[in-house]
Amino acid sequence: MIDHARDLASVQEATERLLTAAAKLDNAGVTQPSRLPGWTRGHVLAHVARNADALVNVLRGRPMYASAEARDSDIERDAPRPLEVQLADVRESGARFQAVGAEPADWSRTVELRNGVTDSAARVPFRRWVEVELHHVDLGVGYELEDLPEEFTEREIAFLAERFSGREDVPPTRITDGTRVWSTGREAAEPEITVSGSPANLLGWLAGRRDGAALDVQGGALPELPPL
Repeated sequence: MIDHARDLASVQEATERLLTAAAKLDNAGVTQPSRLPGWTRGHVLAHVARNADALVNVLRGRPMYASAEARDSDIERDAPRPLEVQLADVRESGARFQAVGAEPADWSRTVELRNGVTDSAARVPFRRWVEVELHHVDLGVGYELEDLPEEFTEREIAFLAERFSGREDVPPTRITDGTRVWSTGREAAEPEITVSGSPANLLGWLAGRRDGAALDVQGGALPELPPL
């Protein structure tokens, strides 16, 4: 059972962590490369802010973005802004998301995200939590996958394993951190490949943040996952 109210609280906590860390930068630091190819830290902060507004649109029943081109151009427009403006935008857009999330609503309803993807409204706060946590890591300011809350890491591994389930281009795969087990890839009676490792390394591989070199793979090569 998804507890959207609890996830909203987690989003707020994660946003405060990101803002506190980013506030230690200066204007020059915002222009430096992030861990995402082709993006500066300013691009990451701009995306975090615009994603909050996009998810407000989702909860309001509007298109998430006017278009893919508009999404990209908004990020490019906002990326060069000074640190103080970036931080204010992340804070204020996050507050708008929290305000909409606090309104009485039917959280069991289905909402539409990008590219025709649908989900329960109740999972939108978790999706926002993902954006804030992973992009905090992407800033490259000392917050690592190992620093993510344990609950978040477990849920995001499960979420991504589910996302890749049924994909014909991903072999039947068993994923384990030595305690918990997840399955992904195309359907089969038995998994072809078993991937083992720490939760942080498993998440890094599934989320495209690490190459999987630290993982133990049995039964074949480490599956190449589709881009998120």
